[in-house]
Amino acid sequence: MAGVEFDDSPVTRALYSSDASLYRVVPSVVVKARNAEDVIAAHGVAREMRVPVTMRGAGTSIAGNAIGSGIVIDTRRFNRILDIDPGGRTARVEPGVVHADLQRAAAPHGLRFGPDPSSHSRCTVGGMIGNNACGSRALGYGRTVDNVESLRVLYGNGELALEQGGRAGGVTAARLAAVGDTNLAHLRTEFGRFGRQISGYSLEHLLPERRRVDRFLVGSEGSLATVLEATVRLVDDRVDRRMLVLGYPTMADAADAVPALLAAAPGRLVACEGMDSRIVGLVRAKGSPVPDLPRGSGWLFAEVAGEDAMDAVQRLVAAGAALNTRFVDDPREAAALWRIREDGAGLAGRSLPTPAYGGWEDAAVPPEHLGAWLRDFEELLLEHGLQGVPYGHFGDGCVHCRIDFPFRPGDPASAGVFRDFMTACAKRLRDYGGTLSGEHGDGRVRGELLPLMYDETSLALFRQVKVVCDPDGLLNPGIIADPVPITDDLRPVRPRIPVRPGLRLVHDAADLGAAVHRCTGVGKCVAPKTAGVMCPSYLATKDERDSTRGRARVLQEALDGGLLRGGLNDPAVAEALDLCLACKGCSSDCPSGVDMATYKSEVLHQRHDVAGMRRPRSHVFLGQLPRWARLTAPLAPLTNLLLRVKPLAGLAKWVAGVDRRRSLPRFASPTLRRATDTSRVAEAPADVLIWADSFTDHFFPESGLAAIRFLESHGLVVRVIQEDACCGLTWITTGQLDRARTLVARTVRTLAHHVRSGIPVMALEPSCLATLRSDARELCDAEETDVVASGVLSFAELVERLDLPLPDLSGVEVVAQPHCHHSAVIGWDTDQRLLERAGATVTKVPGCCGLAGNFGVEKGHYEVSVAVAESHLLPAVRAHSDAVVLADGMSCRVQLGDLAWVSTRHLAELFASRV
Repeated sequence: MAGVEFDDSPVTRALYSSDASLYRVVPSVVVKARNAEDVIAAHGVAREMRVPVTMRGAGTSIAGNAIGSGIVIDTRRFNRILDIDPGGRTARVEPGVVHADLQRAAAPHGLRFGPDPSSHSRCTVGGMIGNNACGSRALGYGRTVDNVESLRVLYGNGELALEQGGRAGGVTAARLAAVGDTNLAHLRTEFGRFGRQISGYSLEHLLPERRRVDRFLVGSEGSLATVLEATVRLVDDRVDRRMLVLGYPTMADAADAVPALLAAAPGRLVACEGMDSRIVGLVRAKGSPVPDLPRGSGWLFAEVAGEDAMDAVQRLVAAGAALNTRFVDDPREAAALWRIREDGAGLAGRSLPTPAYGGWEDAAVPPEHLGAWLRDFEELLLEHGLQGVPYGHFGDGCVHCRIDFPFRPGDPASAGVFRDFMTACAKRLRDYGGTLSGEHGDGRVRGELLPLMYDETSLALFRQVKVVCDPDGLLNPGIIADPVPITDDLRPVRPRIPVRPGLRLVHDAADLGAAVHRCTGVGKCVAPKTAGVMCPSYLATKDERDSTRGRARVLQEALDGGLLRGGLNDPAVAEALDLCLACKGCSSDCPSGVDMATYKSEVLHQRHDVAGMRRPRSHVFLGQLPRWARLTAPLAPLTNLLLRVKPLAGLAKWVAGVDRRRSLPRFASPTLRRATDTSRVAEAPADVLIWADSFTDHFFPESGLAAIRFLESHGLVVRVIQEDACCGLTWITTGQLDRARTLVARTVRTLAHHVRSGIPVMALEPSCLATLRSDARELCDAEETDVVASGVLSFAELVERLDLPLPDLSGVEVVAQPHCHHSAVIGWDTDQRLLERAGATVTKVPGCCGLAGNFGVEKGHYEVSVAVAESHLLPAVRAHSDAVVLADGMSCRVQLGDLAWVSTRHLAELFASRV
């Protein structure tokens, strides 16, 4: 494969051994295709060597149809949008185009691609064609198959063809047409019975009256042909969409209402989604805001479009027989509810006391049978001792669910309940004329069950068209026509190496293996653009290894004893974690609750403190920065003077492991505690206490002094806590957990005393406050930890709690870079609310600044650090050159000073400047 990029390293094979399914199949090699020629060359090698080929987009397949044992081809770089035709309302694209990128390209023309799966931020058009993706709005805009106009494909037999409309194709198309012509009666009665009949091959498209070979190939999961180019239909996106939420006692009751809603607004419903209250409860539990919802334990999210949308809404209210309804007229609230629905798979996976899995997550029935089927489904769960949280595309009769199958690591027999339940469901589903898959495809998880849905004639036709298109059986083998057993290659039953953790891992019962297996592969971290924080390193490199999912896969492989024989000490583990910024973005943005920053700390502890591997110099110096700052404080002016001498500064950077292009921080003189020790001896009891974290105390005391000025301007008595109380953050991020545990225990004891006094305690550095609210609980189980976590406030939280008058910021433009830990752990909504109430115009910058504590200053990280900053922060600052740049975190302030040469302000400094 001359000129084709491929990789057969153990770490890359580990990255691509799983998708978002239950399965693990290790490929021989991964090809990263950039164009059709690369794909054609890879297929040629596969035919010559007789090895399988599996196509892969974003790897978000829940059915296991994006993994294979031979060549796996990643198409995400094969991603040009070749043409947008506004007049013809079509787009011509390569298969690696991300759905959201196509939407962005079509939007200026008032158009969109209709289907919108929940993975739209990262799924590819090729992947959508592979499994006939649908999504929430397929009810109004159709499935992927309904929106395909032509495909340029490479069949498994080597034929290149353009399949378009009803036109006569090549040899393969003619042979497929013959299959249709000789089986007319059977195809007319068994296929295309209702919209979500996705399982198997869509043979109805081979009928003379419906003949569309291009559409027949949609949903074939890459087992018949490989898509090289697609022309898809676009729809009008300028219509007025309105959202109505209807509440019901149970999800089955919600399902019962669907036929009446469809009849009340025929052809007008764009979406009708079911949502279980337990999923919404998870969002609330982690502190994320949830718009008000009507009374009930199950909801339908209904969306209608058009000029008379409100009339349709009224008809839905009248027909819905709901406990209560709510019309959501705020676009931001509607968007928040749709985000919860989009994250359903990840949220449902942790909605129960034990892990919940996909598998039986995509069945569909005609909508008139949905309520009855859902009750039968719940009965089957009870019979097998299982629990599940249903949700899904109720308007199409499609139910998604994550189920707590009792898989046990190292015990293949524990998959017996999984097999029994899957088989029982398939048999019961047959009574309703349902389909095993409503949009995810059959893949490895349902292919073996197809004989329970289709008769032998249909199964023989599947095998026949497979031979026509792929006579050697090299394209994605093991699915549909030649399925493997559903219990083969299951990831959850693989043996797992036990680890005695240094952290408590409170959300995973002190089990590092369970923690890293939280990642189910839904891939929100590999979206090429994000409005959140996760995953900054992937945004910079676009390399799967540098994503949250990629790192989780490497850690899973290390702990499961597979490709990475060295376990956590394997060099591949260090390589995968090296570019993790420990930003904690995944802890809030990942629907599955992955917290890679915590796992990185644990792994560094295991490698260096348990296994005895030598630490890098940066761990000793940057990882213990508060200690060196405290020792330097009496000599801060002299130290700062010496560090201005270039040779001495260069030597200091070399010793500390700092990149030569980085500045060195100036040590404060005096520190915040020293500046306030004698001048603010309180004669009256304090109204507010300020915790002098190490960064504010030794590097940015002006933030603390500004907070004092602002609070005193409102008549409050403010005192700085004088005891030494370091949160241990730098020790935590470098995995020096034993020392961090000692520091945290001492700090929470110190601060708990002040919190219990009833006087509000405030923190200024967001990363340190976030440490008290998250990492401290991982290190210390003392009661004081929870007291401090809930009792220490940010500056914004304090101002809002005390309901202090706000300065007038009318006419002030603010570009705000929330610290990653601020966004992920504390939440920045309070800060934004205060700024907007004060009259400021606020541009909140998504993503990470790229410095992230010691990460961005360490040797070897500079280029990635800058690339991360260029993802969002630096373009925002350049676009708003006259704005006040708000950055509360030390990392963000240093990064902006180094790369943008702009002055920054803490929120307290901005408020104090106006009193």
